[in-house]
Order: sequence, then C-alpha cells, then structure tokens
Amino acid sequence: MFLLSFRHRDALATSAEKAGWRAIAARRPEGVERRFIASGAVVAVVDTRGSPAEGLAATRALADPVEANAGALLVIVGRNDIGALDALFAAGATHYLASPFGEAEFAQALRFAERHSDRLSGGWHARNRALAESDGGLGWRYAPGMGVTLGEPLRARIGLPTSRADGLMSLYHLLDMEGRAAARTALSRLRQAGTRTTAFAHRLPSGEHVAHHLHIDPAGGVIGSIEPLEMAEEPETRGRRDALTGLRDGIAARRWLETRLKAGTPVTLMLLSVSRFDMINAAFGRETGDGLMRSAARQIERFAMGAGGRTAMVARVAGAEFAIGLEEGEPAERARLLADEIARALTRPFVSGEHMVPLGCRIGMATAQDTGDDVTGLMRRASAALAEAKTGESGTVRTIGGAEAVAVALGSRLEVDLRRALDQREIEIMFQPQISVTTGRIDGVEALARWRHPELGELGASTLFAAAERSDYLLPLSEHIQRRAVALAAAWPERLSTLRLSVNVTAADIAVADFADRFLAMIDESGFPRGRLTVEITESGLIEDLGQAAALLAALRAGGCRVAIDDFGTGYSSLAYLKALPLDYLKIDKKLAEDIEGSSRDRVVVRGVIEMARSLGLSVVAEGVETASQLALLAREGCNYYQGFLCSGPVDSARLAELVDQFG
Repeated sequence: MFLLSFRHRDALATSAEKAGWRAIAARRPEGVERRFIASGAVVAVVDTRGSPAEGLAATRALADPVEANAGALLVIVGRNDIGALDALFAAGATHYLASPFGEAEFAQALRFAERHSDRLSGGWHARNRALAESDGGLGWRYAPGMGVTLGEPLRARIGLPTSRADGLMSLYHLLDMEGRAAARTALSRLRQAGTRTTAFAHRLPSGEHVAHHLHIDPAGGVIGSIEPLEMAEEPETRGRRDALTGLRDGIAARRWLETRLKAGTPVTLMLLSVSRFDMINAAFGRETGDGLMRSAARQIERFAMGAGGRTAMVARVAGAEFAIGLEEGEPAERARLLADEIARALTRPFVSGEHMVPLGCRIGMATAQDTGDDVTGLMRRASAALAEAKTGESGTVRTIGGAEAVAVALGSRLEVDLRRALDQREIEIMFQPQISVTTGRIDGVEALARWRHPELGELGASTLFAAAERSDYLLPLSEHIQRRAVALAAAWPERLSTLRLSVNVTAADIAVADFADRFLAMIDESGFPRGRLTVEITESGLIEDLGQAAALLAALRAGGCRVAIDDFGTGYSSLAYLKALPLDYLKIDKKLAEDIEGSSRDRVVVRGVIEMARSLGLSVVAEGVETASQLALLAREGCNYYQGFLCSGPVDSARLAELVDQFG
C-alpha cells in the first residue's frame, strides 16, 4: 500500500504493518503521483486530517494513476470534515474512513479496498501478489546475532561486493552526515512503544535521493526497504493494467515494445483513436461512455489477436487512444488489412444501456526501422501518422515512414504545449471577410484561430484542434476562442460596427445541456450585440441527437443570434440536418466551390444545393473561393455570399478595417 499522511504517517503505517501490509509511507505531497506508481501499490491511502486542502489536491493527483492501475483510493477524514466527502468522491476517492477509528477498523477498510482493486483487475492483482511479495527489491533484513543481509539489487546499487553480516553499523557508515542524523531520529521513533514502522530520507553513495522505510520484524529484527525518490529511467513495473478495459496500460505497452526492439524483432505499431468520445460523454453521461469504451476495447482486442495465435499487444494508452503492437510475421499489407478491419468494426453502432451510438476511429501506423530503432522514435512516428489520419482527407488509416514523419513528428508535443498556450495568449483570433455577391461589400467575418507557437511558428486551426482532441482539451479551447473573438469584435472601431461576426461551435459544445445560456451570457458580458452574431456548427461534426441540437440552436436563435451550418456537403446526413435544425445560413464546403469549375455534373450538384437552401429560406455562403471564374459561376447559380483568398485570407482587426474601406 502507499500512504500519505501529513500528521499520522508512522502510526498509520504501523497499523497497516500489523494487518500484514507493506507500507510505503510519505508525509509530503510532492511527487505523490510518481511515488504511488513507482511503489507498485494496489491501495493508496490519503489521510486528510489536519490538512484537508492538501489532502483533496493529493486525492485529485492520485485518482488517475490509481484508476489506470486497477487500484483503490481510500481517504481518511476527521469527524468534523464529513462534509468534504462529496469533493473527495468527485476527486476520485473510492473508499473513506472517518475518525475516530481503531486499528481493526483501519485493517477492515484496507481489506475492502484490496478486494475492490482485485475485482477491477479481474483477479490479476491477487494472482501476482505472491510474486510481488517475494521480490526483495532494494531491501535488507537485520536479525539479532545474524547481522545484516542485503538483497542482491540493493547490494548492486550501492556497490558492495559481498553480503554484509556485521550489524546495522555497516549500513550506517554508508550514509552522509545528514543521512546519519535522519537515521538516528528514525531509529529513535522506532524504539517508541507501539511504533512498528517509520521512514527517513537520505542519499545513497551514488548521490541518488531515496526514502528509507524501516519495519519491525515480528521475529525481533528490522526490515528495511528503499524507495527511489527520483524517477528511474525504466521503472520496474509488472503487469500494469488499465482499470476500465482490463488491457495493458501505456507503460506496459512501452515495455512490450522495448523488449522486442532490443531483441531486434520487427514490430509494427498502430495507434488508434476512437472518434467523438468527448461528445458522447457530454451527451449521454460517463456511465454510457465507459460502457462504450469497454465494448470498443473488446472489439479491438478480438480483431488484433485474431485466430491462429497471432502475437500481438493491445493497450489503452490514453483516454480514447489504444496501441496495437504486431510482431514479426505480419507483413505491411496484412497489418494494413487488419487496421481496415478494426476501423470497419468500430463504425458499426454500439449499444450501451438504452443508447445505440455509432463510433468511429482514426489509425496511425508505423513500422520499426531496420537500424537501431527505439520506443520513442516508433511511438513518435505512429503519433505523427495518427495526427495525419485525424486531419487529412485520405482515409481512416495512415501509415507514415521515418523521413515522412519529420514534418509532423513534433505534433505529439503540442498536446502538452496547448494548456500553456491558452494561459500565455498564444492563441490568436483572425477574421476572414464574407462578401456580398451582389454588392461586393464586406458584410461579415468568420473568426478563425491561429496558434503562435514560440518555437514552431504559426500553426493553423486544423493542427490546433487536432491537438485539443488528442489531449481532451477541446471544450476549454472552443470556449477560449469564442470568448476572445467576441471580446475583440466588441472593441472594433465605428466603421466595423455593422459587420456580422460568425463564431464556430463544436459538437462537443452543443452536447452540454446549459451551453446556450452560458453562451448568451458570455455575449452580453462582452457588450457585443446578439443580433450581429452568427453561430456556425460544422455539419460533419454534429452529434447523433438532432433533437437536442435543434433545441439548443433554437434557444440561441430565440436569444437573437443566427445559426449557420458549416462545411455543408462533407458529412453523411446533410438532408436530415437541414430538415431538423433551425438555420439561417448554409455554408458550402470549399470542395464544392472548387468543383463548380469542373464538369457539368459537378455544377448540377452545386446548383441543387443552392436551390434547396433557397427553397428553405436560407442564405448561402460559399467557402474557399479563390478565382474570379468560381465566383462568376456561383453568382450565376444564386449564391449570396462568399469568403476565400479571392478577397482575403484571415486578417487581424486593423487589416480588416483597411479591407472594409477598400471594398466600399
């Protein structure tokens, strides 16, 4: 077990030892997540008594690693802090114990938590506990009359050529002055009546910072175990499992890959991202989302393992992301066929409770290079391929080679950089003009985001939103862009005071029940008139629940905004959306605008879309117009507005004012 207690560490650790547990105990919350993972514990205990705020923060930090490793998280609260249980539960605690309590109650609480962990792991923890307990690790044992016996790993770590058998002083002399003082204090605590375990921090002769845990042996000796406080390059972790799906977790996946790459075994790695998961959780709730994730995991595992004993690894490495590793004997063609099979399987509707929900996925593939490839390089290429699959238009599965990955390999770091980017105002808002076909005047603009990355330069919206989807940061990013765009427009000079502003709303946004109220309140707070604002929702990203989407968009229209369907013609339910949703504008996707210069059949399609929109009372905006001939053909078919590089790309407010003057 791993224990964090700000005031009662030794007493609780002693109680746990009496109940048969080996406790890795800490008094400070720094590095608590890493220390829990390195400990290999299946139960984490956070004692919040005396420091409720720090205890809540530690619970929140431990929640994800505990869940990912099929563990249990027990919080201890004071009798007067029962009101904090709601917050602790929301932070991720699975069990609680309120003081005052005795050793027997604490022991029982640990037993309940242990059984919870065993059930989550499908019995894996129970089957492997004996192995874990038999591994001495960085440990030693002292028995009166027999001296000190060091475990082989510890002896190798501190550079002793033989096992010592001449008393505790043999270890004491290996400590520096600070370490010796800390050891004397710890031994003094250990001699106190009723204390069976304590700990102190020091450095090994190598300079490595460690925590030294001391335990009284029931036979009368002392047992010591050493916990590294600095993350080892390759921590020894066994059989790590994702709590929700039962598959390997990310660390186990990397270890599987590393073992085979070091042995020179050819490996193909797939990274698979399940689509629209943020939206599903927001629309149907986490219980439904968890059920769908488990079902998707079983499908992925079934196809990956296949028949005939294929050697494969399947792991859940992030929220909606899976890794599939294939060993030698799987040529590139067969790996690609397997990826296509998995992709097709995930497009079929899944059932969770009373909901039937269609999923989808994108898959990036990479094969280990012939010379000296490592896990980092292979993962980077597969991540780059996945990013390409998410943002490209060439299909669900993308395979990328080492040279080709250079252009996009840095994409994996963008997920980490994105949170900082919002705080440091690296996300800029630009405005692309929308011009009336009949008057030639700029009547409105669409707000578009650009990321001014301090090292990588300007990054477009597709890269920005792909990073947000991968890092589950789509909703905060969307809100940031909407809020910033409206605030900038509210500060426009007088000559821009008649322009309409269009802002994009994602499918994840409209899946949030109170989005309309919060959105309208944000507009009012900025001072921008509701009547000049248009909400654009991408047709290809709409959720399946058209009733909920229609109600939300109707609320926005009732509040004074207008509604446009963006990128029309890119999805598969266009007619259903037009019939069900309350709209004011239809925006033709740039691909359709380009096609109008193609064959007569292409022009018939564009003409049909425009006529259908006009018959429904909708104004039509064509995107991506780049040539005068495109504009002439669109005008002939009855298009009302256009935007594109024929007029201008995205510009800032100052340049926008110049363009408005130029276009009269």
